[in-house]
Amino acid sequence: MASEPSLALPLVAVVGATGTGKSAFALSLVEALAEASQGAEIINADAMQLYRGMDIGTAKLPLEERRGITHHLLDVWDVSMEASVAGYQRLARAAIYEVLSRGVIPILVGGSGLYVSSVLYEFDFPGTDPKIRATLEARLATEGTAVLQGELAAKDPLAAAAIDPKNSRRLIRALEVIELTGKPFGAGLDAERHPWRANTHLLGLTRPREELIVDLDNRVLQMWELGLIDEVKSLIPQGIESGVTASKAIGYQQALEVIGGETSEADAIMATQALTRRYARRQVSWFRRDETIRWLDPQDSASASASAALLLGA
Repeated sequence: MASEPSLALPLVAVVGATGTGKSAFALSLVEALAEASQGAEIINADAMQLYRGMDIGTAKLPLEERRGITHHLLDVWDVSMEASVAGYQRLARAAIYEVLSRGVIPILVGGSGLYVSSVLYEFDFPGTDPKIRATLEARLATEGTAVLQGELAAKDPLAAAAIDPKNSRRLIRALEVIELTGKPFGAGLDAERHPWRANTHLLGLTRPREELIVDLDNRVLQMWELGLIDEVKSLIPQGIESGVTASKAIGYQQALEVIGGETSEADAIMATQALTRRYARRQVSWFRRDETIRWLDPQDSASASASAALLLGA
């Protein structure tokens, strides 16, 4: 890797739960920095937005709504590819170096806690052990998800809060790492550990839960109205049904069940709304534990300009 770019420029992360307005705020922040003659570009940290063709269900900003601002790490994976936090870490850090090398500020934007933390904090990913994994998979089949989730919660509350109980792949991986290393899976992503890079600023967006729930439910309805079912149908020839990660994404799994005749559209929408609310709660739990985050009101029109002044030391 090239030598470390100057630390005079900050690395910025815009984080928070889904539906808090991270994308819009990041665009305004880039524009506020541009007014001060400082370039900035956005690096995606939403796990599902890395997938090509997964647009409606991930609330990916269309090209025409990006205000001409450069975005990195959107549409880089096929839907048949299994997501990897370690793989994302490599991609994101390479993008950050490249952006900084041009004298431009990288702004990491997303609500995937594991992905964001894997970039911002020092964390080495342990290898795998086929025997341990096979044992855990056998236990999952015989004992069920709830038992393993309870075990993870006892051994590693941080990881348990971040991992969807329905995501058996990540659940097994977390328990595998604990057994391999003797340390909590989430320990390497703990905010109290060493930051990957000095001069890092975390900006968090937060909204009253009552307002957020209403907006999240409405957003799910809008996704279905915009054609989520048709989008998923178009992804079937590309392998979404065999994609370990993409097929389980919130909204996409439910749409596949409708297409397959396993559930009704009304039930699928309600399930998607419930899962989205639950996901937002996990995101809040993950980011609230990081005391270095500066929390902002996304509805305050002065937040972006004030944040730009802070970043530039004004």
